[in-house]
Amino acid sequence: MQMSDVIADMLTRIRNASNAKHETVDIPASNMKKSIADILVKEGYVKGYNIVEDGKQGIIRVTLKYNGKDKAIKGLRRVSKPGLRIYASCEDMPRVMNGLGVAIVSTSKGVMTDKEARKNNIGGEVLAFVW
Repeated sequence: MQMSDVIADMLTRIRNASNAKHETVDIPASNMKKSIADILVKEGYVKGYNIVEDGKQGIIRVTLKYNGKDKAIKGLRRVSKPGLRIYASCEDMPRVMNGLGVAIVSTSKGVMTDKEARKNNIGGEVLAFVW
């Protein structure tokens, strides 16, 4: 069966694995998911990720991060969905928890955080909130 929202599936897998205190989580690979994983690593929400080749599309193995017993990712929320796309200009770019969280934005220059989009004076589709 074809899945309609693969980004929501990725975020749900990470959220569920984090709640269950798993060390790693496997996600089917795509370029969009790789760039989202890059942002999660760069912002310090996960330890890292690597690509496992399986002869098909590949698997992204994300290593989750914990601070003692606390999860590094307190929350993940999908914003723009296939049925309702949410776009924001650079002036209207949302701030997650007054700047403590990160909004992941898909722009014409690639996938980036809300801070980078504001700095580059560029808008785009708001994919997810992470805090």
